Amino acid sequence: MASDLFAVCFGANDPLVVARFWSEILGRDLVDDPRDGTLVLPDDKTGFRLRFPAIPEPKVLQNRGHIELTSESLEHQQQTIARALELGARHVDVGQLPEESHVVLADPEGNEFCVLGPGNRFLAGCGFLGDVSCDGSQAVGYFWSEALGWPLVWDQDEETAIQSPLGGPKITWGGPPLMPRGDRDRVTLDLAVGGDGDRQAEVDRLLALGATLVDTDQEGAVVLADPDGTHFRLLTPR
Repeated sequence: MASDLFAVCFGANDPLVVARFWSEILGRDLVDDPRDGTLVLPDDKTGFRLRFPAIPEPKVLQNRGHIELTSESLEHQQQTIARALELGARHVDVGQLPEESHVVLADPEGNEFCVLGPGNRFLAGCGFLGDVSCDGSQAVGYFWSEALGWPLVWDQDEETAIQSPLGGPKITWGGPPLMPRGDRDRVTLDLAVGGDGDRQAEVDRLLALGATLVDTDQEGAVVLADPDGTHFRLLTPR
């Protein structure tokens, strides 16, 4: 039995500021997770949620995962950029070339994201929130495909991508070379045990797939690490 993806998490020093920014950009209402009051942006159509847990560490390095927003036209791309800047985003340089069609911004807490130009065939049909693009190996893409029961929709040149059978945003991993790691990954995944499954049995399944056990956190969630060493959580049943 595969785990369900509960949310993609963006650790924040001021969760309300970051969550409100993304709520305005994506046009989603903010809700509280009853487990711990963490702010969540749900998508009722696909179940793809963003979550903003509070963390104390300031952002120092470039995130190992970032959101990519799609554009229907050049005008739509410029409108998205203008709206983001109005809400507190800023332009950032991560080594992008002048001729590239995407624009790299950072949200009010410095989390990088891209506003892609129109005509991106890879993310066609994924929606405005096209994907969460992650730094990671081919092995970790295979791991997450098995862990979530999401099919691989791209596997080429050590780059991988998965997508829910329900559609919606993809999660991608870019392959080597891998970026430097900080003390904490700010972009992580929260999982929930699917259906009426047993959590310990699910922990055992994830370990068999290549995860490693790290700890249990203050909310009682089991903390594991994927084959690249990125932490993720298996939440307590509701």
